[in-house]
Amino acid sequence: MRDPVDIPNWYRLDDHLTTSGQPSSEQLAQIAALGVRDVINLALHDHPRALPDEAATVAALGMAYTHIPVAFDAPTTADFERFCAVIEEIGTRPVHVHCIVNARVSAFLYRYRRERLGWDEAQARPALDAIWRPGGVWARFIGDTASEPLPHHMTTPPPQT
Repeated sequence: MRDPVDIPNWYRLDDHLTTSGQPSSEQLAQIAALGVRDVINLALHDHPRALPDEAATVAALGMAYTHIPVAFDAPTTADFERFCAVIEEIGTRPVHVHCIVNARVSAFLYRYRRERLGWDEAQARPALDAIWRPGGVWARFIGDTASEPLPHHMTTPPPQT
């Protein structure tokens, strides 16, 4: 089966890791059909584009679900540490990580690759830049102090509601 093209900001980072913005119930079924066994959601459940009961939908498709609610205006080190623990526990099982537009996810994975996997900037940055260039709290979160005074710049258009 080919990767879905209709999921907002869909990215395959490697053979076992895919990311995106918020998938629909039908798109979660497509993700399951790819062999994904774990879904991590970094978005808040009360966002207008969030699925009403994503945990039940994911479970019904035979996948494990982890929700790490990350406030967009206040990502924390505790959020990041929980994310790292979950990613490390999953290991090489196929996993899909999403939020609403793939901004939180790309920042978390950038930081994970830099701090935990030891990737250099040239290796880690392209996947982040494909989605956005964080400013403010997100620049601080990923350790990009030079970009803290700048606004966020989305590289991809946000999905339509």
